[in-house]
Amino acid sequence: MAELHPISTFTLLLLTTLLSSFVISHSQPLLLSSAEQDSVYRVLDSVNPDVPWRKLFPDDLCSNGPHGVVCDFFTANDTDPDVVSVHVSELSFGYVSDFTPNPPCSSSAVLSPLLFTSFPFLRKLFFYRCFNQTAVVNVPDIPASFAPSLEELVFIDNPSLVSPLSGVLRNFTNLRRAVLTGNGFYGSVPDAVADMVNLEELTLARNKLGGEVPVSFEKLKKLKVLDLGGNSFAGKAPESVGELPELLKLDLSSNAFTGEIPASLGNLRRLELLDLSYNRFNSSGVPVFLSEMTELKMVSLCGNKLGGQIPEIWSKLGGILGIGLSGMGLVGEIPGSMGVYLRNVRYLGLDNNNLEGTVPQEFGLLESVNEINLENNSLSGRVSFSAAKFGHRMKLYGNPELCVDDEGLRSGKGLGFGELKVCSTEQRPNAAHFTVHASSSSSAVQAVAPSMVIVFLMIIIMLMVN
Repeated sequence: MAELHPISTFTLLLLTTLLSSFVISHSQPLLLSSAEQDSVYRVLDSVNPDVPWRKLFPDDLCSNGPHGVVCDFFTANDTDPDVVSVHVSELSFGYVSDFTPNPPCSSSAVLSPLLFTSFPFLRKLFFYRCFNQTAVVNVPDIPASFAPSLEELVFIDNPSLVSPLSGVLRNFTNLRRAVLTGNGFYGSVPDAVADMVNLEELTLARNKLGGEVPVSFEKLKKLKVLDLGGNSFAGKAPESVGELPELLKLDLSSNAFTGEIPASLGNLRRLELLDLSYNRFNSSGVPVFLSEMTELKMVSLCGNKLGGQIPEIWSKLGGILGIGLSGMGLVGEIPGSMGVYLRNVRYLGLDNNNLEGTVPQEFGLLESVNEINLENNSLSGRVSFSAAKFGHRMKLYGNPELCVDDEGLRSGKGLGFGELKVCSTEQRPNAAHFTVHASSSSSAVQAVAPSMVIVFLMIIIMLMVN
């Protein structure tokens, strides 16, 4: 049996002291200061005065507070890490779902000034559908000292919340996410954005922003999402966007950008989503630099009168899922290479252009497609039976020179062919091309015969069974 060494008196005393300290520290948990706790109550009352917040949550709000109020521990300074205090680090309002039941907002919700003065350690501020009333809700003045540690600023679908954007986006040097979507913010993109070097997402969609975008984005090397869609931005799209090596999503849609699509966008080799639709980009054609953006999953240029023919740029874009080239004034024929290389595409929109020629036979290779929209072009010729397999997934209305071989397909019968005419005899394939003449070699007949015999035998067996 191994010999047990006795524990020295000093070691025993040390262990007892450490254990006592552990028990004391955990029996007396740190609490939120009364001033900060009171500020949280007052903010909750400003968001929804109909809820008795103090009665529902009478205890420490960090340990027994509503969902959406999050606290964290902070040290006083680096030189004295033992001095620890607890503070509010996240405030989220507006019921999202049963999984994120943030405090709901009432129809009389306002934005309390305390949000910007009483929480110096705030990292996240979130409002979802809180300000939808007819009365305007103003953003209070935000002091320069507000939340130097702020990392996320999120306001989604608060149309009554009105403010110049410069009054909301300040020089938050630690900000990672600025998601300000569907609000009443107006004005231009403030210069301060150019220095938010830690930004990973800047989403300003569906506000009332306008004017040119003179801000240079070149310093924002961490930016992964830039969404300016659904505003009234005008002038040229900023060339500096092409200097964002980490960008995965670029959405400039539904604005009034003019001129050419910046060639610098071709540098965005990691880009997965590119939406430039419904602007006023001029006749520069479909940009060929798309062929180098091999990570693209979705691209939409719809509504820009770029004109020109569809270029042969698809060989490296096999991973693409959606292509929108509708209403662009495109001319010429549809390249068959789109069917050869875009084998994963789910949506292909070429409608409302001036495209000519036939529906490419190669489209029959697109097994994953949910919709091919070729409506309102000048396509002509036969719609092959291989195209018929797509049914309602292929839309061909508005191409009066197209025809189908089968009378049953003419009225569509739930398919996407519309009232296409039946091809004339001249347009149909010559049946003689598929007839084996008596003068044919015996080897050719022998090559055809076995398969035909098998087919007939199967039919006979099925009839006998029935």
